Amino acid sequence: MLAPSSAPVPERGWQTAGAAGSLQKVKKLNSQDFSELRALCLSQGLLFEDTTFPAHTSSIGARLLPQEELRQIQWKRPTELQRNPYLIMDGVSRFDIMQGEIGDCWMLAALGSLTLRKQFLENVLPKDQGFQDDYAGIFHFRFWQYGEWVDVVIDDRLPTLNGRYLFVHPRTSNEFWPSLLEKAYAKLRGSYQNLNGGYLSDALVDLTGGVQVQFSLRDPPPDLEEILKAADRSRCLMGCSTPGQARRNIKLRNGIVQGHAYTITGAVKIPYKNGWKHIIRIWNPWGHGEWKGPWSDNSRQWDHVEPKYREALLRNKDDGEFWMSCENFQEQFSWLYICNSTPTFLDFGDEHCSAWSLTSYTSLWSPGLPTRRSRSSSAGAASTNPQYFFKVLDHNPNTYNVAISLMQKHAEGMQDEKNLKIGFFITMENSRVLKQIFFRTRDVTSYLTLSPGTYAVVPAAAEEQEFQFLLRIFTKTQDYNETPNSLTSPGLPMAVPRENQDSSYKALFLRYAKQDSTIDALQLQQLLNEVILKDEMTSLGGRFSFDSCRSILALMDLNSNGRLTLQEFGSLWQCLTKYMDIFSREDRNRSGFLDVAELKNAIQAADAFQNLAKGGSQILMTAMEWLTLVMYT
Repeated sequence: MLAPSSAPVPERGWQTAGAAGSLQKVKKLNSQDFSELRALCLSQGLLFEDTTFPAHTSSIGARLLPQEELRQIQWKRPTELQRNPYLIMDGVSRFDIMQGEIGDCWMLAALGSLTLRKQFLENVLPKDQGFQDDYAGIFHFRFWQYGEWVDVVIDDRLPTLNGRYLFVHPRTSNEFWPSLLEKAYAKLRGSYQNLNGGYLSDALVDLTGGVQVQFSLRDPPPDLEEILKAADRSRCLMGCSTPGQARRNIKLRNGIVQGHAYTITGAVKIPYKNGWKHIIRIWNPWGHGEWKGPWSDNSRQWDHVEPKYREALLRNKDDGEFWMSCENFQEQFSWLYICNSTPTFLDFGDEHCSAWSLTSYTSLWSPGLPTRRSRSSSAGAASTNPQYFFKVLDHNPNTYNVAISLMQKHAEGMQDEKNLKIGFFITMENSRVLKQIFFRTRDVTSYLTLSPGTYAVVPAAAEEQEFQFLLRIFTKTQDYNETPNSLTSPGLPMAVPRENQDSSYKALFLRYAKQDSTIDALQLQQLLNEVILKDEMTSLGGRFSFDSCRSILALMDLNSNGRLTLQEFGSLWQCLTKYMDIFSREDRNRSGFLDVAELKNAIQAADAFQNLAKGGSQILMTAMEWLTLVMYT
């Protein structure tokens, strides 16, 4: 059998500023190159065996299982478990995942959310591998770690006990992407044992390279419902957790599991009786076990919902996914987690076109400087410790305009190392401390509404122990002409969709309109093909034809001059965005296509969203017709 060199890799030095992760320059864990190792295996007719994460109890962890069970573990390849294994079958879906013996619901809840966001999923799960072509028992996955993407190579030997999967097992017996991805993440963190209990917030960041914000549901923000809808609309990853001890997992009579992590897969407002109701869709990574209260699959509340809404939203299956009201959500869950490349979930209430820019720094914090949290020492900390300055140019008291994330870096292979209590001070030019926040978590994030001016962030630790950190400062801006570089931050993954980078239709319009104030059918065709199809339907092969774009333009062209103004394009973009959300939700097997039943549901859901939008039905339906035509051609 072939094995790679296991020579130690020296720790990389950290720059003092500007650290950023890019998929164009991926770090190789243990210096293992997937392409080279696979080619070597194929040339010698051997299956890869990874000595850096061997088929041994050391990769499991000495404390995860009783010694007797550890001795009985057998490592088997998918080709030994199934006659015709696949990495992916019929697309990637959260319903492919079923949690095993290990308590990594926090990671699987994040993974379930990842399956809904193709732009992030393709960063983590490269397409250049499988069991059908060039199979050599080797696979690789990518994760974001402390400002850079890391490529993790594994062999495909999976631990089994008494003939069954020890950890994650797929719902479809011969689909293996969940088990192999879990193994790669276990390798990155040192062992499977190190996945047994963790933080959902950490996993969301590791799978996206984004910024995450946590909201306590014991003291929720007054605009929680709007935050949830904005996060769903802007394609954020979302999860939540229940109170209790993670290692006990007590299932309540109402179906909710204590000390457990869940995925949030949707948030909508629907007409109910004589008013409106905010409901949230949640998925249990166990793959079964659902909420039994109001708005659950068989609850009476659905009897009072119009059929077109009920058919579009309700999936009455024992698959772990269920709806519940926002009120019950706050009662049953303790924390909400939201993550995206930029904090677009904070954009609700913003009536202007805005984008988020990012500045990032990496450095080492050393003890010995004042860091205590008393009022007097806070001023000392602000004046003595390194300060990172940023400017706020725009201010809207109804929305947030700054998000700050401080992450402590653990040594390579020491992912289970205990977190220090870290945080930061936010000061003004006169060193007056506006806010201080400290937590014993890997990532401390805060979001604020600040008036125009110059501010500083001062990282610190509450303990006398040095730590390496990554500091990211996100600021909202509205000036596209003077600060075009802010739209594509150096800290964002290169493969993030353009609409997520720009965070508004205005940026797209200005890019394709160039020096003009309108766009014609040819420019619209280029925009739709490069933005929508590139980011959402890369594998489908369909294209928007010039005739289709000319017809769409004619529908929206209120001035009948053959061109779209910014306002007209904004109406079109709103409709397209809504339909893409509906398509993504109805495409349940993530195949990229809608069958007849799914298309029927999509049309009914679109009709529901027309009513929610209070008009624009003809525009939305026409946009749906053209998009459906593109998807089937």
